[in-house]
Amino acid sequence: MIKQQASALFEEIRENLSRTIQDYTKEAAETCQYLAMLRPESIVSPIVDKLLLSINNLIEAHRFTSLMHCLKRMTRQLVRQTSSYSQGQTYIIPLLMSVLPGIDLNDFEKTSVTLDFFDAIFMLISCVDCSSAIDVRHDLNEIEKEVCLSTAKFEDFITKFLDRIFQMINILSTDFSDAVNINEKHTDHDNLQVKLTSIMISILQQCSNNIFRMIKKKITNFIAGSIFLPKVRQLVAGLVRAIVKCYPIEILETLLPQTCESIEMILHKSEITLLNDHDGDLELTWYLFLLAELVQARGDTLLIYQQMIKSVFHLCIRILHKDSYEAIGRAIKNLLQSLLNVYPMNYRFTGENLEESFVDFLPIRTWGQNVDFDQIQVQYHIPNIDEIDLACDFVNTFLYSELTLLKENFSNISKYERRRSLTIISSIAIGCFRIVSRIEKFRENLRMRLLLDIGKLLGKFCFKLIAILRISLDMLIENQSDDVVSIKTALTICVLSSKYYGIFSTDVTQMRKDVQSMRTLFRNEIIGERDNPHCLIINQIALQIEEFELNNFQILTEIDRQVELKLFDLSINRYSEIRRFAQDELFVFLNHYFSSFEIIVDRIADLVNTQDDINDNQIKGCLYILFGDKNFFLPTKRSWTMMKKLWPSIVHRSHTKKISLQRLIQEMKKKIEKEFVTIPLIDDTNQISRHAATTLWRSLEPNEIEIGIQFHEKRHEMNIQSYNHLIDTLCSLLNDETLIWGQKKMAMSFLCLLLQKQISIPSLCIETCLNFLIHDNIELRKYAVKAIAAFCRLQKSPRIYVEKSLDEILNCNNQSSTSIINDRFQPGDRDNNLWLTYNDYKPPELQTVWEETCFLDKVSHGYYQWQKMIKYPINKRERYIHDQMPKHASIIFDHFLDKSFLIKLTKVIIFDEREIEFNRIRFLMYKSLFRNFGLAFVDNFIEQLYVLIHESIQEKYEGSHRAAAEIVAGMIRGSKYWTLEMLDELWQKLTPFLIEVSNNLTQENYLHWGTCFRYCLNNTDPRRMSRPIHFIYTLINHQTTSYTFNEASRWYLVQSLRVLQWRIPSIWYSIHEHAKELLDHSSKWIRERIVVILAISFGIDLKLFNGKSTRHPNTDQFIDMIRERLRQAIDIYESKPLVNLSGSNVELDIEARQALNLIETVIDLHSNLFVRSHQPITEGIIRLFPYLCEMQSIVTNDAGFKKRLEIARTSIGMAYLNAHLLEILIQQLEYACTTVKWHTRLATIEFVQNLVFCNLFNARCHAKRLHELVCKCLFDEQLEVRLIASTTLSGFYQCGYIPVTEDDLKYFISMSKIDYFTIMNGKKVMSTKDIVKRHSGILGLCAIVLASPYDVPSYVPNALMILCEHSHDPPLIQKSIKECLSEFRRTHYDSWHEHRAKFNDDQLEILADVLISHTYYT
Repeated sequence: MIKQQASALFEEIRENLSRTIQDYTKEAAETCQYLAMLRPESIVSPIVDKLLLSINNLIEAHRFTSLMHCLKRMTRQLVRQTSSYSQGQTYIIPLLMSVLPGIDLNDFEKTSVTLDFFDAIFMLISCVDCSSAIDVRHDLNEIEKEVCLSTAKFEDFITKFLDRIFQMINILSTDFSDAVNINEKHTDHDNLQVKLTSIMISILQQCSNNIFRMIKKKITNFIAGSIFLPKVRQLVAGLVRAIVKCYPIEILETLLPQTCESIEMILHKSEITLLNDHDGDLELTWYLFLLAELVQARGDTLLIYQQMIKSVFHLCIRILHKDSYEAIGRAIKNLLQSLLNVYPMNYRFTGENLEESFVDFLPIRTWGQNVDFDQIQVQYHIPNIDEIDLACDFVNTFLYSELTLLKENFSNISKYERRRSLTIISSIAIGCFRIVSRIEKFRENLRMRLLLDIGKLLGKFCFKLIAILRISLDMLIENQSDDVVSIKTALTICVLSSKYYGIFSTDVTQMRKDVQSMRTLFRNEIIGERDNPHCLIINQIALQIEEFELNNFQILTEIDRQVELKLFDLSINRYSEIRRFAQDELFVFLNHYFSSFEIIVDRIADLVNTQDDINDNQIKGCLYILFGDKNFFLPTKRSWTMMKKLWPSIVHRSHTKKISLQRLIQEMKKKIEKEFVTIPLIDDTNQISRHAATTLWRSLEPNEIEIGIQFHEKRHEMNIQSYNHLIDTLCSLLNDETLIWGQKKMAMSFLCLLLQKQISIPSLCIETCLNFLIHDNIELRKYAVKAIAAFCRLQKSPRIYVEKSLDEILNCNNQSSTSIINDRFQPGDRDNNLWLTYNDYKPPELQTVWEETCFLDKVSHGYYQWQKMIKYPINKRERYIHDQMPKHASIIFDHFLDKSFLIKLTKVIIFDEREIEFNRIRFLMYKSLFRNFGLAFVDNFIEQLYVLIHESIQEKYEGSHRAAAEIVAGMIRGSKYWTLEMLDELWQKLTPFLIEVSNNLTQENYLHWGTCFRYCLNNTDPRRMSRPIHFIYTLINHQTTSYTFNEASRWYLVQSLRVLQWRIPSIWYSIHEHAKELLDHSSKWIRERIVVILAISFGIDLKLFNGKSTRHPNTDQFIDMIRERLRQAIDIYESKPLVNLSGSNVELDIEARQALNLIETVIDLHSNLFVRSHQPITEGIIRLFPYLCEMQSIVTNDAGFKKRLEIARTSIGMAYLNAHLLEILIQQLEYACTTVKWHTRLATIEFVQNLVFCNLFNARCHAKRLHELVCKCLFDEQLEVRLIASTTLSGFYQCGYIPVTEDDLKYFISMSKIDYFTIMNGKKVMSTKDIVKRHSGILGLCAIVLASPYDVPSYVPNALMILCEHSHDPPLIQKSIKECLSEFRRTHYDSWHEHRAKFNDDQLEILADVLISHTYYT
């Protein structure tokens, strides 16, 4: 079964890869990878064969790149030997040889994917000639022998590969673009360099000595005596870097002495002029570039050349040419990192000696195999004493001379000399800081000396010299402000000491991407984590080492504080470029050190609060610091002290004359609202967490525990003080009349974010927000509503929970509990969850019974299974009493008890938000008010409700009803825990109001009232909400009004019951009884509402695994009832005209109109079932299918009728059909194809194709029946049916549902040759019946031809010739043949140079004659 599915999916992918559209190449490659994991024997070979055919295709180069993307994702399945597939190894050498032409500078995408493929291959294989293994081993199978023999061509391939790379470098070297700008960056070339380096490293690490010697010879010969221009230096450097990483001893011995000698020779010839020449020397620059690559060799191999290396640096260190001193700096950095860093050395995936005989070890058997992580032995480079001494000596020799130069000649040296010196210092720092420890105290060590000396000259840090340091850097900024490069370099060096530990975060990010890319290529997700090749494991280890170094967080030292202050000063500098660069560095620093922002918070607050316009640059810099970047955002950090200082400052500064700053502050406000997470004022830790902490760390002494408690108490006290101060400050700003509304809006936004329950909210804050409820500004009212809703939620009394077993609950309800046995896996309707449903439920008369009733609000409760103990709140909640409520509650109580306040509130909320949507926040506010204060506000609100719905001004009408609906929803939902007496009183007052509303529903207000009831009932126990449910149910019991839209609106309100789902079965049954009588109602509005409600109710009728759903209306029963009425409706509509013409009068036939109404309702119900039901396909729906086909003949004036009918049929085909339902559906299809109405047959056979395409796998067992059905319709007397049958048959052939058999071909050919002339009354006339047969045979042949749009199977040429023979048949047949040939030509045009090989010369001539003849175009 898996093999069949893989083959079917692969056929579709293979066709997509042949097309010119490449939008889904990535997805197709990924799919091929997963299919190759499952069944490599079915996937790998076809892809390889197709790739080999596409290599020389110059017209469709996209095919090559698409197939290479697929093959790259399948490399591990290609190279790996498994028990089920090992043939892929035989393709390795032929593929490598064949795709070499893909390295083409004229097509970068082609070159890139080719190099990616090489890289993936050589990561998994070893380049060793194993051909001798067939002579010494006797356990090789035929495939292994073939592979061993092919490995003899490795050396030939690598030779050709290097020659092609050398050729590419030479071509690029002759490009004259270097003459225009030698410093131009070429991103494409950089990408090529990275891939080329990776390929060469993979080859060299896992190759034999013979191949290494060949590679060494070719590379050294290529480099010798050559001078490479900047454009290609990186490519050549990639080759050198690869070979020096893998074989450092041999390469250094060959290249390093002559490189150093060449450098010395050039410098000695030019003497001092070349050192000061800003134009530089290309030859010298190249040799310096080469030196930088050579010193990347392993540290211990460089020791014997230390004098030579230092001698060269002594000569070159003063060169002022930019490219040259940058190359020197790169060489210094590489040298120190090679000496001092820890890194893996051996990347080979086998520890076996590749030079020994193959008696005990055969390399090809290790290709692509997984490696056990626990057994892998990684060799690391660990710096020894000699390497550290060399590094220290190098630093002492070259660093201090540069520092002395800067110190003594700071004002006299040129900017070029300064840049050179700073570059050298930066390179030394980057190279050696990884091994230098952090400064905790001022003790003599290498890092201390580095920092102190750099600080003296660049204005950095240190206690005694801090003033001199700042003056030095300030001099550079003030006097040399145009030298931005020097300032950035100096600043970078200053920051290195605090953030750099041997690697930059960007490098780790790139390593992480590379590892993820390798994981995507090589890991078999089906097997899991343990199936990793050696290359992936080694790279993961290297990544973990670097991530450990990167995340080496330390305590913030005094020197770090000085660095931060200097970064802050430069972040508010008057020069924008310096400011931006310093801010980026500052964000990295602040993100690295926890709470380091506290050092600069006061300065930011002071500057933002200043009213002096002279400091615009400083204010702008501070605002950008506050805005941060994607990794750091200061205003939301976990510090109440910081928020106390900065948030009011932001509000003050939000009103500014500069538009750019206004936008920045508004974006900052949005960012605060999005990212702020409420910070706890009091951090509570329990005994369990403290015990876990001591277990992880160590046991604490009693005095330590006491100190910790005191520290926490002090911090909590400071947090509370800061919080109250912040709240008071924001409230004072809100009450400040001098502030504009925009500033108050921001203050209200911040205030809403700060509300929490750990301490009581100040009364001033509540008073302020209540006053803003009736403010003139809409935005301020929005925030006020949100704040009051939050206050009320914080003030609510806690619920009292009880815990009972299901036995106890059922006994309380006078029910047996015997049915709870084996209840665990029985979802749906059960005897022990019947008590949760609204089944003619009536509330108890006694308050005690009401309070003790178990109400479970979530619809999931009890549906699947019962817990052993059920925890639920009792149906009682404390409310505030007027004379006994606290002050913070009495403030809200007094305001809403004030009629004048309530009148103002209802007037302003009519126009709130400039929108018509139901406002959820206001609903929550009203709900909280009625929950906390009970009936206290009901009379006042009822009075205002009548005012709102009686609003006569058209502009206010909709807003008034929206406001009334929000209040009513909050009132009903807030009464959830009221007593029975309170509920009776509420509904006595509310029912007349709702009746009046329901009698006056209009197009402007019905949506709001529907939302009102939905919010009332959502997530509530229906028994608790029996009163609103009863009211909604009565809406459909009322006598039908003359205003049909009002009746439709009532049904819309009934639709809100859908939130109760399975818990109101009796209501759903009652609704069905009313709805089925209105299916042919004259009003389309009413029919649409009924259809939606019926679809919702049928969505609950589910077939459940080990469960049942029996209490709800049954879909099949309802559909069977509809079928009888539908049969009558179709007959009536076809027998009676919809419109009768009587003289000059036009009369509508009422009976025909009702029949059409029922037909349209059934179609809409069918479509809604597929939208709203989880299991739309039932036996009843399938039995309805022939009627949906029969409706195809119905003619209406509704343009969308046919479209809706087609969607209804297609929905069945697109759904999943199990074996039983599929059998029933095919029986219905067979029945529909026998009806006398040709429209029915047409719709049926058109549906068959969609059915098979969407159920391809589970419909295969019915292929024979469906084939016969299609062939039967292919010979139908109606032309339209025959044409659709031909299209369907072609689709069957194309998707592989049925094969093209010899019998089919012979049958269609025989039918196509039937003589359509007959003798009647002595005359030769055409027989219609025979023409139909002949045409059907032609259509069958057309189906066979068009089933292969992207290739030409062996039977297609003969079929085409038969069609060509009939090109002069009657017009009906001619037209079908022309259309077929035209489509064949269109689909095969792009690759005709390949397809024409399938035809002989005679066939090509005949085909050309037919395609270009005048009859073909007539």
